[in-house]
Amino acid sequence: MSEKILLVVPEAPAPETAGAAAQRRLAAGGLRLGILDNSKGNADHLLRFIAEGIQSALPVASVVSLRKGSVSLPAPADILDRLATEADFVVSAMAD
Repeated sequence: MSEKILLVVPEAPAPETAGAAAQRRLAAGGLRLGILDNSKGNADHLLRFIAEGIQSALPVASVVSLRKGSVSLPAPADILDRLATEADFVVSAMAD
């Protein structure tokens, strides 16, 4: 007699969004891109590569690139405030 085996796949379904992308409109000059470097080794190279890809695919009006002082601490409020003020979209990445 064979036993029944129950398999559980621990993947959550993709969340439904409220359409934030549809609410945000780009200014006539293009996207204001923000880059947040977490200060890990090679993160700057990865983020530069990503930014260049975005710039080749979309109209980008400006890029503000900021770097955290420590990989183990959250970004200070002044960095987050500047990104919130000067960027429509922020990319953050880690690397080693």
